[in-house]
Amino acid sequence: MIEEWVLDDPEVLARADTSGVLLDLASAGATVRTAVRLAWEAGLDRLQPEGRPRAAFVAGHGAAALAGDLLAALVGGSCPVTVLRPTTSDESATRTTGFGAGLIWSLPGWTGPSDLLFVLSISGTEPGLTSLIQQAYVRGCAVVVVAPADTPLAEAAVQTRGLPLPYVPSAAAPGDRANRDGDLPRDAPSALWALLAPALALADRIGLAAAPPASLQAVADRLDKVAVRCRPGADTYGNPAKTLAVQLDGVLPLIWSDGPCTAAAALRFTGMLADQAGRPALSGMLPEALTTQRGLLEGQLAAGPSADDFFRDRTEETDGLQLKVLLLRRTSQPDAAHSNGAHSDVPQPDRADDETRGERRAAAPDAAVPSVSRHTLARAQRLADDHEVSLSELSSSRADALEALAELVALTDFAAVYLGLASAGAGSPDATDPTDVPDATDPTDPTDPTDPTDPTDHRIR
Repeated sequence: MIEEWVLDDPEVLARADTSGVLLDLASAGATVRTAVRLAWEAGLDRLQPEGRPRAAFVAGHGAAALAGDLLAALVGGSCPVTVLRPTTSDESATRTTGFGAGLIWSLPGWTGPSDLLFVLSISGTEPGLTSLIQQAYVRGCAVVVVAPADTPLAEAAVQTRGLPLPYVPSAAAPGDRANRDGDLPRDAPSALWALLAPALALADRIGLAAAPPASLQAVADRLDKVAVRCRPGADTYGNPAKTLAVQLDGVLPLIWSDGPCTAAAALRFTGMLADQAGRPALSGMLPEALTTQRGLLEGQLAAGPSADDFFRDRTEETDGLQLKVLLLRRTSQPDAAHSNGAHSDVPQPDRADDETRGERRAAAPDAAVPSVSRHTLARAQRLADDHEVSLSELSSSRADALEALAELVALTDFAAVYLGLASAGAGSPDATDPTDVPDATDPTDPTDPTDPTDPTDHRIR
Protein backbone atom coordinates (compact mmCIF):
# COMPACT_ATOMS: atom_id res chain seq x y z
CA MET A 1 0.00 0.00 0.00
CA ILE A 2 1.09 3.55 -0.62
CA GLU A 3 1.43 6.30 1.93
CA GLU A 4 -0.97 8.93 0.61
CA TRP A 5 0.76 11.83 2.36
CA VAL A 6 3.74 11.32 0.08
CA LEU A 7 1.67 12.46 -2.90
CA ASP A 8 1.14 15.88 -1.30
CA ASP A 9 4.84 16.45 -0.64
CA PRO A 10 6.69 17.51 -3.84
CA GLU A 11 10.06 17.21 -2.10
CA VAL A 12 9.49 13.59 -1.16
CA LEU A 13 8.23 12.86 -4.66
CA ALA A 14 11.36 14.46 -6.09
CA ARG A 15 13.59 12.29 -3.90
CA ALA A 16 11.70 9.18 -4.93
CA ASP A 17 11.86 10.12 -8.62
CA THR A 18 15.59 9.49 -8.90
CA SER A 19 15.48 8.96 -12.68
CA GLY A 20 13.35 12.03 -13.47
CA VAL A 21 10.29 10.29 -14.90
CA LEU A 22 7.91 13.10 -13.89
CA LEU A 23 10.03 15.65 -15.73
CA ASP A 24 10.07 13.36 -18.76
CA LEU A 25 6.26 13.16 -18.73
CA ALA A 26 6.04 16.93 -18.45
CA SER A 27 8.19 17.27 -21.57
CA ALA A 28 5.88 15.16 -23.76
CA GLY A 29 4.34 18.20 -25.47
CA ALA A 30 7.75 19.61 -26.34
CA THR A 31 8.79 16.19 -27.60
CA VAL A 32 5.89 16.16 -30.06
CA ARG A 33 6.73 19.63 -31.37
CA THR A 34 10.41 18.78 -31.79
CA ALA A 35 9.67 15.47 -33.53
CA VAL A 36 7.28 17.08 -36.02
CA ARG A 37 9.63 19.96 -36.77
CA LEU A 38 12.56 17.62 -37.41
CA ALA A 39 10.41 15.39 -39.61
CA TRP A 40 9.53 18.34 -41.86
CA GLU A 41 13.15 19.47 -41.94
CA ALA A 42 14.14 15.93 -42.98
CA GLY A 43 12.18 16.27 -46.20
CA LEU A 44 8.60 15.43 -45.37
CA ASP A 45 7.47 18.65 -47.02
CA ARG A 46 9.09 17.56 -50.30
CA LEU A 47 7.43 14.15 -50.34
CA GLN A 48 5.17 13.63 -53.36
CA PRO A 49 3.00 10.60 -52.53
CA GLU A 50 1.43 8.59 -55.35
CA GLY A 51 -1.60 7.63 -53.35
CA ARG A 52 -2.44 5.71 -50.21
CA PRO A 53 -0.69 2.35 -49.74
CA ARG A 54 -2.59 -0.91 -50.02
CA ALA A 55 -1.39 -1.97 -46.57
CA ALA A 56 1.02 -0.64 -43.94
CA PHE A 57 3.31 -2.44 -41.50
CA VAL A 58 4.91 -1.06 -38.34
CA ALA A 59 7.99 -2.90 -37.06
CA GLY A 60 9.59 -2.35 -33.69
CA HIS A 61 9.56 -3.46 -30.07
CA GLY A 62 8.69 -1.88 -26.74
CA ALA A 63 7.53 1.72 -27.16
CA ALA A 64 7.90 1.38 -30.94
CA ALA A 65 5.43 -1.50 -31.11
CA LEU A 66 2.98 0.43 -28.92
CA ALA A 67 3.33 3.42 -31.24
CA GLY A 68 2.31 1.03 -34.01
CA ASP A 69 -0.80 0.03 -32.06
CA LEU A 70 -1.76 3.69 -31.63
CA LEU A 71 -1.14 4.41 -35.32
CA ALA A 72 -3.27 1.43 -36.32
CA ALA A 73 -6.09 2.62 -34.05
CA LEU A 74 -5.99 6.13 -35.53
CA VAL A 75 -5.88 4.90 -39.12
CA GLY A 76 -8.99 2.80 -38.52
CA GLY A 77 -10.49 1.01 -41.48
CA SER A 78 -9.08 3.24 -44.21
CA CYS A 79 -6.05 0.98 -44.60
CA PRO A 80 -5.02 -2.26 -42.87
CA VAL A 81 -2.12 -1.60 -40.48
CA THR A 82 -0.25 -4.58 -39.06
CA VAL A 83 2.19 -4.26 -36.17
CA LEU A 84 5.17 -6.59 -36.67
CA ARG A 85 6.53 -7.70 -33.32
CA PRO A 86 9.81 -9.60 -33.06
CA THR A 87 10.63 -13.19 -32.40
CA THR A 88 14.05 -14.37 -31.20
CA SER A 89 16.85 -16.13 -32.99
CA ASP A 90 19.39 -18.44 -31.38
CA GLU A 91 18.92 -18.10 -27.62
CA SER A 92 22.63 -18.36 -26.92
CA ALA A 93 23.31 -15.36 -29.16
CA THR A 94 20.99 -13.13 -27.13
CA ARG A 95 23.04 -13.77 -23.98
CA THR A 96 26.32 -12.75 -25.56
CA THR A 97 25.39 -9.95 -27.95
CA GLY A 98 22.56 -8.22 -26.14
CA PHE A 99 18.79 -8.28 -26.26
CA GLY A 100 18.32 -6.27 -29.47
CA ALA A 101 20.77 -8.37 -31.45
CA GLY A 102 18.69 -11.50 -30.97
CA LEU A 103 15.43 -10.11 -32.37
CA ILE A 104 14.14 -10.91 -35.85
CA TRP A 105 11.20 -9.57 -37.89
CA SER A 106 9.53 -10.95 -41.00
CA LEU A 107 7.19 -9.50 -43.62
CA PRO A 108 4.09 -11.43 -44.71
CA GLY A 109 4.59 -13.36 -47.92
CA TRP A 110 2.10 -11.23 -49.84
CA THR A 111 3.96 -7.93 -49.24
CA GLY A 112 4.64 -6.03 -52.46
CA PRO A 113 5.31 -2.67 -54.15
CA SER A 114 1.91 -1.27 -53.13
CA ASP A 115 2.68 -1.56 -49.41
CA LEU A 116 4.49 0.64 -46.88
CA LEU A 117 6.79 -0.35 -44.02
CA PHE A 118 7.35 1.87 -40.97
CA VAL A 119 10.46 0.93 -38.97
CA LEU A 120 10.53 2.58 -35.54
CA SER A 121 13.56 2.29 -33.28
CA ILE A 122 14.94 4.14 -30.26
CA SER A 123 18.50 2.87 -30.69
CA GLY A 124 18.67 2.35 -34.46
CA THR A 125 20.99 -0.62 -34.01
CA GLU A 126 18.79 -3.74 -34.24
CA PRO A 127 20.25 -6.05 -36.93
CA GLY A 128 16.86 -7.71 -37.32
CA LEU A 129 15.28 -4.43 -38.42
CA THR A 130 18.11 -3.81 -40.88
CA SER A 131 17.40 -7.23 -42.37
CA LEU A 132 13.69 -6.37 -42.53
CA ILE A 133 14.46 -3.20 -44.51
CA GLN A 134 16.42 -5.30 -46.97
CA GLN A 135 13.47 -7.69 -47.31
CA ALA A 136 11.18 -4.76 -48.06
CA TYR A 137 13.59 -3.37 -50.67
CA VAL A 138 13.74 -6.69 -52.50
CA ARG A 139 9.93 -6.80 -52.67
CA GLY A 140 9.64 -3.18 -53.79
CA CYS A 141 7.91 -2.10 -50.58
CA ALA A 142 8.31 1.58 -49.61
CA VAL A 143 10.22 2.10 -46.36
CA VAL A 144 10.13 4.87 -43.74
CA VAL A 145 12.54 4.69 -40.80
CA VAL A 146 12.24 6.68 -37.58
CA ALA A 147 15.58 6.21 -35.80
CA PRO A 148 18.49 8.29 -34.52
CA ALA A 149 20.63 9.84 -37.25
CA ASP A 150 23.92 8.16 -38.21
CA THR A 151 22.77 4.75 -36.98
CA PRO A 152 22.69 1.49 -39.00
CA LEU A 153 18.91 1.76 -39.50
CA ALA A 154 19.07 5.35 -40.74
CA GLU A 155 21.85 4.39 -43.15
CA ALA A 156 19.90 1.34 -44.34
CA ALA A 157 16.95 3.60 -45.17
CA VAL A 158 19.16 5.77 -47.39
CA GLN A 159 20.77 2.79 -49.10
CA THR A 160 17.38 1.25 -49.95
CA ARG A 161 15.90 4.55 -51.19
CA GLY A 162 13.69 4.84 -48.14
CA LEU A 163 12.84 7.92 -46.10
CA PRO A 164 14.81 8.38 -42.86
CA LEU A 165 13.12 10.54 -40.21
CA PRO A 166 15.13 11.45 -37.09
CA TYR A 167 14.31 10.14 -33.63
CA VAL A 168 15.46 12.58 -30.95
CA PRO A 169 14.84 11.63 -27.30
CA SER A 170 13.50 14.19 -24.88
CA ALA A 171 16.15 16.26 -23.12
CA ALA A 172 14.39 15.24 -19.89
CA ALA A 173 14.46 11.49 -20.65
CA PRO A 174 15.10 9.45 -17.47
CA GLY A 175 18.55 8.15 -16.76
CA ASP A 176 19.37 4.45 -16.60
CA ARG A 177 17.62 2.61 -13.81
CA ALA A 178 19.05 -0.32 -11.92
CA ASN A 179 18.25 -3.54 -13.72
CA ARG A 180 19.44 -7.05 -13.03
CA ASP A 181 19.30 -7.79 -16.73
CA GLY A 182 21.36 -4.86 -17.90
CA ASP A 183 20.85 -5.56 -21.61
CA LEU A 184 17.06 -5.31 -21.40
CA PRO A 185 15.90 -1.86 -22.62
CA ARG A 186 13.70 0.37 -20.48
CA ASP A 187 12.11 3.02 -22.64
CA ALA A 188 11.46 6.55 -21.40
CA PRO A 189 7.71 7.30 -21.35
CA SER A 190 8.19 10.23 -23.75
CA ALA A 191 9.79 7.87 -26.32
CA LEU A 192 6.27 6.90 -27.41
CA TRP A 193 5.59 10.46 -28.62
CA ALA A 194 9.03 10.90 -30.20
CA LEU A 195 8.32 7.83 -32.36
CA LEU A 196 4.61 8.35 -32.99
CA ALA A 197 4.63 12.05 -33.94
CA PRO A 198 6.80 11.76 -37.09
CA ALA A 199 4.95 8.60 -38.14
CA LEU A 200 1.64 10.47 -37.85
CA ALA A 201 2.97 13.45 -39.78
CA LEU A 202 3.90 11.09 -42.63
CA ALA A 203 0.61 9.21 -42.37
CA ASP A 204 -1.25 12.49 -42.85
CA ARG A 205 0.95 13.43 -45.79
CA ILE A 206 0.10 10.23 -47.70
CA GLY A 207 -3.57 10.17 -46.70
CA LEU A 208 -3.27 7.26 -44.32
CA ALA A 209 -4.61 9.09 -41.25
CA ALA A 210 -5.95 12.55 -40.43
CA ALA A 211 -3.13 14.18 -38.46
CA PRO A 212 -2.56 17.65 -39.96
CA PRO A 213 -0.05 20.03 -38.35
CA ALA A 214 -2.84 21.80 -36.46
CA SER A 215 -3.96 18.50 -34.93
CA LEU A 216 -0.42 17.60 -33.86
CA GLN A 217 -0.04 21.06 -32.35
CA ALA A 218 -3.30 20.53 -30.44
CA VAL A 219 -1.92 17.23 -29.15
CA ALA A 220 1.23 18.95 -27.90
CA ASP A 221 -0.88 21.65 -26.21
CA ARG A 222 -3.11 19.01 -24.62
CA LEU A 223 -0.08 17.15 -23.24
CA ASP A 224 1.16 20.44 -21.76
CA LYS A 225 -2.19 21.14 -20.12
CA VAL A 226 -2.37 17.67 -18.57
CA ALA A 227 1.19 18.09 -17.29
CA VAL A 228 0.24 21.38 -15.58
CA ARG A 229 -2.89 19.89 -14.04
CA CYS A 230 -1.06 16.74 -12.89
CA ARG A 231 2.10 18.50 -11.68
CA PRO A 232 3.73 17.29 -8.43
CA GLY A 233 2.89 20.54 -6.64
CA ALA A 234 -0.87 20.10 -7.09
CA ASP A 235 -2.54 18.57 -4.04
CA THR A 236 -4.09 15.14 -4.36
CA TYR A 237 -7.69 16.35 -4.35
CA GLY A 238 -7.03 18.73 -7.26
CA ASN A 239 -4.75 16.43 -9.21
CA PRO A 240 -6.67 13.77 -11.19
CA ALA A 241 -3.59 11.59 -11.69
CA LYS A 242 -2.80 11.49 -7.96
CA THR A 243 -6.44 10.78 -7.15
CA LEU A 244 -6.54 7.92 -9.63
CA ALA A 245 -3.29 6.54 -8.22
CA VAL A 246 -4.81 6.43 -4.73
CA GLN A 247 -7.93 4.69 -6.03
CA LEU A 248 -5.88 2.01 -7.79
CA ASP A 249 -3.78 1.17 -4.75
CA GLY A 250 -4.49 -2.29 -3.42
CA VAL A 251 -6.71 -3.32 -6.34
CA LEU A 252 -6.33 -5.37 -9.49
CA PRO A 253 -7.56 -3.02 -12.24
CA LEU A 254 -9.54 -4.40 -15.15
CA ILE A 255 -9.00 -1.64 -17.70
CA TRP A 256 -11.82 -1.88 -20.22
CA SER A 257 -12.17 0.21 -23.36
CA ASP A 258 -14.92 1.11 -25.79
CA GLY A 259 -13.01 1.07 -29.09
CA PRO A 260 -9.64 0.67 -30.81
CA CYS A 261 -8.28 4.07 -29.72
CA THR A 262 -9.12 3.63 -26.06
CA ALA A 263 -7.96 -0.01 -26.28
CA ALA A 264 -4.51 1.28 -27.28
CA ALA A 265 -4.60 3.70 -24.34
CA ALA A 266 -5.58 0.83 -22.02
CA LEU A 267 -2.67 -1.26 -23.29
CA ARG A 268 -0.33 1.65 -22.61
CA PHE A 269 -1.75 2.06 -19.09
CA THR A 270 -1.26 -1.62 -18.21
CA GLY A 271 2.34 -1.39 -19.42
CA MET A 272 3.02 1.77 -17.43
CA LEU A 273 1.52 0.25 -14.27
CA ALA A 274 3.83 -2.73 -14.63
CA ASP A 275 6.96 -0.77 -15.51
CA GLN A 276 6.60 2.34 -13.34
CA ALA A 277 4.58 1.03 -10.39
CA GLY A 278 5.26 -2.72 -10.40
CA ARG A 279 1.49 -3.35 -10.34
CA PRO A 280 -0.51 -5.91 -12.33
CA ALA A 281 -3.46 -4.91 -14.51
CA LEU A 282 -5.51 -6.51 -17.25
CA SER A 283 -6.96 -4.79 -20.31
CA GLY A 284 -9.89 -5.74 -22.51
CA MET A 285 -12.20 -4.14 -25.06
CA LEU A 286 -15.97 -4.21 -24.78
CA PRO A 287 -18.04 -6.19 -25.48
CA GLU A 288 -15.51 -9.06 -25.59
CA ALA A 289 -14.19 -8.28 -22.10
CA LEU A 290 -17.61 -9.14 -20.66
CA THR A 291 -17.02 -12.78 -21.57
CA THR A 292 -13.24 -13.15 -21.45
CA GLN A 293 -12.91 -11.57 -17.99
CA ARG A 294 -16.24 -12.56 -16.50
CA GLY A 295 -14.60 -15.36 -14.53
CA LEU A 296 -12.55 -12.83 -12.62
CA LEU A 297 -15.66 -10.98 -11.50
CA GLU A 298 -17.22 -14.26 -10.43
CA GLY A 299 -14.10 -15.26 -8.47
CA GLN A 300 -12.85 -14.28 -5.04
CA LEU A 301 -11.52 -10.80 -5.83
CA ALA A 302 -14.76 -8.80 -5.52
CA ALA A 303 -13.98 -5.30 -4.28
CA GLY A 304 -17.04 -4.76 -2.10
CA PRO A 305 -19.49 -1.86 -2.09
CA SER A 306 -17.16 0.58 -0.31
CA ALA A 307 -14.42 0.58 -2.94
CA ASP A 308 -15.54 3.91 -4.39
CA ASP A 309 -15.22 5.77 -1.07
CA PHE A 310 -12.14 7.98 -1.49
CA PHE A 311 -12.05 8.82 2.23
CA ARG A 312 -12.40 5.25 3.49
CA ASP A 313 -9.92 3.97 6.11
CA ARG A 314 -7.63 1.76 4.05
CA THR A 315 -5.75 0.55 7.13
CA GLU A 316 -8.74 -1.65 7.97
CA GLU A 317 -8.86 -3.32 4.55
CA THR A 318 -7.58 -6.80 3.82
CA ASP A 319 -4.15 -7.28 2.26
CA GLY A 320 -5.44 -9.25 -0.71
CA LEU A 321 -5.99 -7.72 -4.12
CA GLN A 322 -9.50 -6.63 -4.98
CA LEU A 323 -10.98 -5.96 -8.39
CA LYS A 324 -11.82 -2.57 -9.82
CA VAL A 325 -13.08 -1.96 -13.35
CA LEU A 326 -11.86 1.23 -15.02
CA LEU A 327 -13.58 1.97 -18.33
CA LEU A 328 -11.71 4.22 -20.78
CA ARG A 329 -14.11 5.95 -23.20
CA ARG A 330 -14.41 8.53 -25.90
CA THR A 331 -17.70 10.38 -25.70
CA SER A 332 -19.38 12.98 -27.86
CA GLN A 333 -20.89 14.72 -24.83
CA PRO A 334 -18.91 15.81 -21.75
CA ASP A 335 -21.51 14.45 -19.34
CA ALA A 336 -22.12 11.15 -21.11
CA ALA A 337 -20.42 9.29 -18.28
CA HIS A 338 -23.41 10.02 -16.06
CA SER A 339 -26.03 8.94 -18.59
CA ASN A 340 -25.32 5.23 -18.40
CA GLY A 341 -25.30 4.88 -14.64
CA ALA A 342 -21.54 4.46 -14.28
CA HIS A 343 -19.89 5.59 -11.07
CA SER A 344 -18.00 8.87 -11.41
CA ASP A 345 -15.48 8.55 -8.57
CA VAL A 346 -12.56 8.69 -11.02
CA PRO A 347 -11.54 12.30 -11.78
CA GLN A 348 -12.25 13.17 -15.39
CA PRO A 349 -9.98 14.91 -17.90
CA ASP A 350 -10.23 18.68 -17.96
CA ARG A 351 -13.43 20.22 -19.29
CA ALA A 352 -12.59 23.88 -18.55
CA ASP A 353 -11.51 24.82 -22.05
CA ASP A 354 -14.60 23.18 -23.56
CA GLU A 355 -16.72 25.99 -22.18
CA THR A 356 -17.34 29.31 -23.90
CA ARG A 357 -19.51 31.96 -22.20
CA GLY A 358 -20.99 29.34 -19.90
CA GLU A 359 -22.00 26.98 -22.70
CA ARG A 360 -20.28 23.75 -23.64
CA ARG A 361 -19.07 23.46 -27.20
CA ALA A 362 -20.52 20.45 -28.98
CA ALA A 363 -18.25 18.06 -30.82
CA ALA A 364 -17.81 18.69 -34.50
CA PRO A 365 -20.73 17.20 -36.45
CA ASP A 366 -18.41 15.11 -38.59
CA ALA A 367 -16.36 13.83 -35.66
CA ALA A 368 -16.73 10.08 -35.57
CA VAL A 369 -16.67 8.90 -31.96
CA PRO A 370 -16.60 5.10 -31.92
CA SER A 371 -18.31 3.77 -28.87
CA VAL A 372 -20.02 0.67 -27.65
CA SER A 373 -23.78 0.63 -27.44
CA ARG A 374 -25.71 1.76 -24.38
CA HIS A 375 -26.89 -1.82 -24.02
CA THR A 376 -23.29 -3.05 -23.72
CA LEU A 377 -22.45 -0.35 -21.18
CA ALA A 378 -25.51 -1.27 -19.15
CA ARG A 379 -24.51 -4.94 -19.28
CA ALA A 380 -21.02 -4.06 -18.03
CA GLN A 381 -22.42 -1.99 -15.16
CA ARG A 382 -24.92 -4.70 -14.23
CA LEU A 383 -22.23 -7.38 -14.26
CA ALA A 384 -20.01 -5.32 -11.98
CA ASP A 385 -22.87 -4.47 -9.62
CA ASP A 386 -23.98 -8.10 -9.40
CA HIS A 387 -20.55 -9.08 -8.10
CA GLU A 388 -19.98 -5.95 -5.95
CA VAL A 389 -17.09 -4.75 -8.10
CA SER A 390 -16.84 -1.00 -8.60
CA LEU A 391 -16.92 0.27 -12.17
CA SER A 392 -15.70 3.77 -12.95
CA GLU A 393 -15.23 5.72 -16.15
CA LEU A 394 -12.37 7.83 -17.39
CA SER A 395 -13.60 9.56 -20.55
CA SER A 396 -12.54 12.22 -23.02
CA SER A 397 -14.99 14.28 -25.06
CA ARG A 398 -12.40 15.71 -27.46
CA ALA A 399 -13.77 15.71 -31.00
CA ASP A 400 -10.32 14.91 -32.43
CA ALA A 401 -9.50 11.24 -31.84
CA LEU A 402 -5.78 11.96 -31.62
CA GLU A 403 -6.24 14.68 -29.00
CA ALA A 404 -8.60 12.47 -26.99
CA LEU A 405 -6.07 9.65 -27.09
CA ALA A 406 -3.28 11.97 -25.95
CA GLU A 407 -5.40 13.21 -23.05
CA LEU A 408 -6.17 9.72 -21.76
CA VAL A 409 -2.60 8.47 -22.23
CA ALA A 410 -1.06 11.49 -20.47
CA LEU A 411 -3.36 11.32 -17.45
CA THR A 412 -2.93 7.58 -16.95
CA ASP A 413 0.85 7.88 -17.46
CA PHE A 414 1.04 10.33 -14.56
CA ALA A 415 -1.21 8.11 -12.43
CA ALA A 416 1.02 5.07 -12.94
CA VAL A 417 4.15 7.05 -12.07
CA TYR A 418 2.59 8.57 -8.94
CA LEU A 419 1.48 5.13 -7.79
CA GLY A 420 5.03 3.85 -8.12
CA LEU A 421 6.69 6.91 -6.57
CA ALA A 422 4.37 6.96 -3.57
CA SER A 423 5.31 3.37 -2.82
CA ALA A 424 9.03 4.10 -3.27
CA GLY A 425 8.97 7.47 -1.52
CA ALA A 426 7.18 6.16 1.56
CA GLY A 427 10.01 3.78 2.28
CA SER A 428 12.77 6.25 1.45
CA PRO A 429 15.24 6.84 4.28
CA ASP A 430 15.00 10.57 3.54
CA ALA A 431 11.24 10.64 3.84
CA THR A 432 9.94 12.80 6.65
CA ASP A 433 7.45 11.76 9.26
CA PRO A 434 3.93 11.89 7.83
CA THR A 435 2.78 13.95 10.80
CA ASP A 436 5.24 16.67 9.79
CA VAL A 437 4.19 16.85 6.17
CA PRO A 438 3.51 20.46 5.15
CA ASP A 439 0.26 21.51 3.58
CA ALA A 440 -0.16 21.24 -0.18
CA THR A 441 1.39 23.96 -2.31
CA ASP A 442 -0.30 27.29 -1.80
CA PRO A 443 -1.98 28.25 -5.08
CA THR A 444 -0.68 31.80 -4.62
CA ASP A 445 2.93 30.62 -4.30
CA PRO A 446 4.94 32.29 -7.09
CA THR A 447 6.75 28.99 -7.68
CA ASP A 448 3.43 27.39 -8.67
CA PRO A 449 3.45 27.28 -12.51
CA THR A 450 -0.31 27.98 -12.68
CA ASP A 451 -1.67 31.41 -11.86
CA PRO A 452 -4.89 30.89 -9.83
CA THR A 453 -6.44 33.83 -11.65
CA ASP A 454 -5.58 32.43 -15.06
CA PRO A 455 -8.76 31.28 -16.86
CA THR A 456 -6.81 28.32 -18.24
CA ASP A 457 -6.25 26.93 -14.74
CA HIS A 458 -7.84 23.48 -14.65
CA ARG A 459 -9.75 22.29 -11.63
CA ILE A 460 -11.77 19.22 -10.78
CA ARG A 461 -15.44 19.96 -11.36
